[in-house]
Amino acid sequence: MADNFRYGEDTKIEKTDEKRANFSGGLGYILAVAGSAVGLGNIWRFPYLAAKYGGGMFLLTYLILTLTFGYAMIMSETTIGRMTKRSAIGAFNHFGNSRILKIGGFINAIVPVLIVPYYSVIGGWVVKYLVEYIKGNVDGLAADGYFGGFIGDTKVVFFWFVIFALATFVVILGGVEQGIERVSKIMMPLLIILAIVVALYSVTRPGAMAGVKYFFVPNFHNFSLMTVVAALGQMFYSLSIAMGILYTYGSYLTKDVDVEISTSRVEMVDTGVAVLAGLMVIPAVFAFSGGDPDKLKAGPSLMFITLPKVFESMGAGRIAGIGFFLLVLLAALTSAISLVETSISTFCDELNLSRNKSVILMAFIMVFVGGSSAAGYGVLDFVKIFKMPVLDFLDFLTNSIMMPIAALATCYLVVRIITLKKIDEEISYSSAFKRKRMYNIVMRVFAPVFLIIILVSAILNTLGVINL
Repeated sequence: MADNFRYGEDTKIEKTDEKRANFSGGLGYILAVAGSAVGLGNIWRFPYLAAKYGGGMFLLTYLILTLTFGYAMIMSETTIGRMTKRSAIGAFNHFGNSRILKIGGFINAIVPVLIVPYYSVIGGWVVKYLVEYIKGNVDGLAADGYFGGFIGDTKVVFFWFVIFALATFVVILGGVEQGIERVSKIMMPLLIILAIVVALYSVTRPGAMAGVKYFFVPNFHNFSLMTVVAALGQMFYSLSIAMGILYTYGSYLTKDVDVEISTSRVEMVDTGVAVLAGLMVIPAVFAFSGGDPDKLKAGPSLMFITLPKVFESMGAGRIAGIGFFLLVLLAALTSAISLVETSISTFCDELNLSRNKSVILMAFIMVFVGGSSAAGYGVLDFVKIFKMPVLDFLDFLTNSIMMPIAALATCYLVVRIITLKKIDEEISYSSAFKRKRMYNIVMRVFAPVFLIIILVSAILNTLGVINL
């Protein structure tokens, strides 16, 4: 009976929706959240940031932050979701009607609605490249100007965007247990197996061990404030923090699921895939470039421009390309599924729409926002917001501005409104809460400081004051 109640601000017990969907258990939750966390950020963003900001030094910094800041934020959002049985807006509103809580809930809820359309455009790029590798077009993908020509063709980009989006919605229509959980149980193990295979192939290339050493061995001469800022941003992006996802997935948890153990396993899976991504990319590019780390600093173009050139130089470039882009597609799909599910859950909870009507509403948003993003490098290339195309601006707005603010709102909710004592009671219902002391320190002090650093550095970077 405990699963049908939630704790109010004044500790009253209040009945909630008995028909709300649930995961079948801890494993389903772990794989679903890990699927959400393991996305494009792990596969291409992590390797180029690691290369740019010190290799092993970046990796060490990232691990420390994930086990402290990342742990605290995952625990907070998941616990509040389970406590209230509501997605982000409902979870915040459950504890009061103040303007701060309303804004905090709204920002957490709107982030995935804005992210998934442009994310699906990039997912469409991945599908296109996978299909081309299957067809054997290894040389064409590596040719200078191929990627720029491709994303400039709006009709082609929109077609592949729709293909990716349809694949995402097919899973969503299956519901939580039969759709999201079932697919996650298939995709996540397959994704990890593929990552291991591609990583092993990469590290066995001639000259690749120099890249392995660069990636794993910390060099303290490479450490700087920007190493911390970049690692913070990547951890934030990678762990699905402040996207409303963990509130929603937490709301599908029953009281008997150990939140702390589940969080620890999500950390392990997400970090493990990020490390495998580094082993897939960094040694291969080192081998291709003769040890030039600057080749890794190409940013987002690394996956679509630099790596195809690397695959072309290999004897088995077609196989490597298929394996890599299939892996990336699985990662992109699992993340997109969680973003769409979170958005649909919000529409169901806050607009009182049925699940099917919420899916239709999200589909319209996908077409409008995603279509604009798809055309941003083609027929709408004249549209610039702060000198950025539509897709780039949405990425900056959500990841660099809205998500830090959303996470700050979560810190405020936990420390000032719910209180750490009540969070402790909720977690301790099913968990030993072994990292309780660290959690309290992070939420009171370090998390707000880290989030302000991310927010300020992003704004200064956009203004050209610093260069991230």
